[in-house]
Amino acid sequence: MTGHRIGTRQEWLAASANLLAREKEFTRMGDELARQRRDLPWVPVEKEYALATEDGERTLAELFDGRSQLVVYHFMFGPGYTAGCPACSSTADSFNGVLAHLQARDVTMICVSRAPIGKLLGYRARMGWSFPWASSHDSDFNTDFGVSAGEQMTQDTATPQPEANELALLRLLHDQSAVRENLPLVTAQNAAATGTDLEGYFSEGHGLSTFAREDGTVYHCYSSYARGTEFLMVYYAILDRAPNGRDEGEQPMGWLRRHDEYHNQ
Repeated sequence: MTGHRIGTRQEWLAASANLLAREKEFTRMGDELARQRRDLPWVPVEKEYALATEDGERTLAELFDGRSQLVVYHFMFGPGYTAGCPACSSTADSFNGVLAHLQARDVTMICVSRAPIGKLLGYRARMGWSFPWASSHDSDFNTDFGVSAGEQMTQDTATPQPEANELALLRLLHDQSAVRENLPLVTAQNAAATGTDLEGYFSEGHGLSTFAREDGTVYHCYSSYARGTEFLMVYYAILDRAPNGRDEGEQPMGWLRRHDEYHNQ
């Protein structure tokens, strides 16, 4: 017998009406946050980044593919990884389907990781994806936009080196130090699944950055990290509306696997 509260249709309708009012409030708050994101100042990108793609080396401006807006998903796949992060992989499962719609609104979306391009394309083939993927292996792109420690963080602490840029520290200090203080089991699980140890796994991070191109200049517009990218994990939005919710207990994301691995459980 279910342990959940049981009620009448009338009770459900009354409770649903109250919930709907809160959901509408939440939607309006989301609209306002979206407006504030658009109002952030644009920062010119002065460094000339060169990234490797399946079609050869491309600059950041060339990654726009002729459009005026670029969305970059910083996918956790370090040079020493043998496979992409399982959580990032579950997130990327939804990307192929949205590309045409984004392009219709003058937006190009691409993934960027530090692993060599050959390793990225091999993993993309395994996963059955076709979205664009670029390697920042030979550039400072990941470090400059706060998703790779590179040589700027020590191995044993999140204490910055003097030359570390502010954006990298913003992400790494918030993300790594918080996780290290209360290390969830999923972290070790994901590290093992990527073929690396905790230090290797922590050398990379995930995030989302957006850019605009206007009059020949590329501008950095917005970046978000950690749970700030959860909106891309569409299965969570569905689970949040399912009767049992996420049902993760005390180990958030501990159940996540790459989509071709669930049959092995």
